[in-house]
Amino acid sequence: MARQRTCQFVSRAGLKLDHALREFRLDVTGLVCADFGCNIGGFTDCLLQRGAVNVYAIDTGYGTLAYTLRTDPRAIVLERTNALHAEPPLAVPGTPYGVDLVVIDLAWTPQRFAIPAALKWLKSDGRIITLVKPHYELDEQEKKTMLVDGRLDAQHAERVAQRVMAAMPSWGAQPIAHTLSPITGGKSSKSVGGRGNVEYLVLAQPIRNRGRADPAEA
Repeated sequence: MARQRTCQFVSRAGLKLDHALREFRLDVTGLVCADFGCNIGGFTDCLLQRGAVNVYAIDTGYGTLAYTLRTDPRAIVLERTNALHAEPPLAVPGTPYGVDLVVIDLAWTPQRFAIPAALKWLKSDGRIITLVKPHYELDEQEKKTMLVDGRLDAQHAERVAQRVMAAMPSWGAQPIAHTLSPITGGKSSKSVGGRGNVEYLVLAQPIRNRGRADPAEA
C-alpha cells in the first residue's frame, strides 16, 4: 500500500517557507518569484499554492524537481544552473526590471554569496526571504571548535545568525524580520541521528541607491 503523504508540499522545505510567509505577513499573490536552490521544489510549490503567478525554479541539479512542478506552466525550470551566476530574465517592455521576490535555500553556500546574487534579480522594491544555515557560515576555526558531530548548538547558531544579519547591509540588503525555522535542516539531521541543525528565515529588502540600476532608469 502506498504511503500517504502528510506534507501539503512536495517536500518539507515548503513548510519552512510557509511558516516564514505567515510570520512576515507577506502575500505573494500575483508576484513573480525566483527560487534559488529549488531542489525537489518545496519553496516553489509553496509560492505557487499561495498564488504566485510565476516562479523561476533554479538548481544546479537535473531531474530533481517534482514532476507536478516541472509540468506546471507557472514554473520556469532552470536546471543545471548555478543561481550564483544565473543571469536574470530580460525585462518585458513597459514593465519594471526584475522579480518581486527571491527565496533562497542553497546548500553549502554562505549568505555573503547568495544575497548579492539575489539582488541582481530583484526589482528595486522587491524582497528576499533567505534560509540562513549558521553551520554553513562558520570559518575554518569555528568549524573546529563549534561543530560537534556536524551539529551546531542553538546558542552558537543564534549568535552566528545575528552576525550574518548584521553583515547583510554590507552586501546590499537590509534585514527586516527573521524567524526560527519550524523544522531543522534535513541533510544535517540524517547525519547526526535525526537532530538537524537550527536554521533561520530572514526577510530582507534591497538598500536603495546601491547596486545596478534598472535598465528603464538608465
